[in-house]
Amino acid sequence: MKILIVRLGALGDIVHTIPAAAALRAAMPDASIDWIVDAKHRELADLVTVVDRVLALEGPTPRAWIAAVRQLRTAGYDAALDFQGLMKSAVLARASGARRVAGFSIWHLREKTARPFYSETDNAVSGEEHVLRKNLSLLRVLGIEATSVQFPLERTSSSTVDTVRGAVGPGDFALINPGAAWPNKRWPADRFGELAAFLREIRDMRSVVLWGPGEQELARGVVSASSGAAIVAPPTRLSDILELAREASLMVSGDTGPLHLAAAVQTPIVAIMGPSNPHRNGPWAADDVTVSRFESCGCHYERRCHQPTWCLADVSVSEVSAAVQRRLGTRAADSRGSIIGDQPRRRADAPGADGK
Repeated sequence: MKILIVRLGALGDIVHTIPAAAALRAAMPDASIDWIVDAKHRELADLVTVVDRVLALEGPTPRAWIAAVRQLRTAGYDAALDFQGLMKSAVLARASGARRVAGFSIWHLREKTARPFYSETDNAVSGEEHVLRKNLSLLRVLGIEATSVQFPLERTSSSTVDTVRGAVGPGDFALINPGAAWPNKRWPADRFGELAAFLREIRDMRSVVLWGPGEQELARGVVSASSGAAIVAPPTRLSDILELAREASLMVSGDTGPLHLAAAVQTPIVAIMGPSNPHRNGPWAADDVTVSRFESCGCHYERRCHQPTWCLADVSVSEVSAAVQRRLGTRAADSRGSIIGDQPRRRADAPGADGK
């Protein structure tokens, strides 16, 4: 059986789709599983060991779409699963030529116009559950009842880990991620800096501040407010973030891609969330702790705050520090059970691996 996973972006959403790919492989060990993503997220999809082939949509241009569709149609897919729920992802799933095209019911689509492109939907999907569980439930259209949450991600060598270890020494260290694509999700840099000072004083833990494109000054702002307790991370690829997260004893971040990468490899998490619902988009492990203002936020899932008072302005350093103490106090107790952060690589021996 040949199956296509359609999940183009964003980074955190791709992370939340990996358990569905793992469950698909577990249920159909002999299936051929391809995944199409936006080119900028291909690096992560390439690390998913249960996928045979990764295809990249190189851009929004007609030429890029034509090239992608031509490549998809040569595969002869039996089923295409749209985990994104947008018009563009549904069109791509249908254009693949798959005999069956499945997606979420119209009540749980981000864009209702996607529905006519599906030949079938999973109408039992709940809009209240975590998006990770929502993705798993879509597999019911193929007769798969999936409950196990696994993240089969390849381990890679990273000189960045060596650089960070040389800077912070052999002890525990925390990752702090102050950035986010949405300004509405960014807790103030000076408060992250104060938190880093707390971590050094109370937990004897240095902090490493992650940053992405355009965020280096933000990271420096955290360091300048940390009283010497934090350092700016070197430039990182997604694979570097994963390996740093495997080494780290804590990740503190808003709702953004690096947070979910860290959660996928079981790094202890303290999440700071405002406009997004922690029950749907936050950390999924029972031990992880979320400081949330979703209930009082007046700008749910909006890029910028439009209210007189920004909800995350109400989150104090002492509240996040207490959350850190709760999370690290339970660090030895691992209640994640079936969550697996890495597995042996499959794709190296898979047919067509050189055609990714």
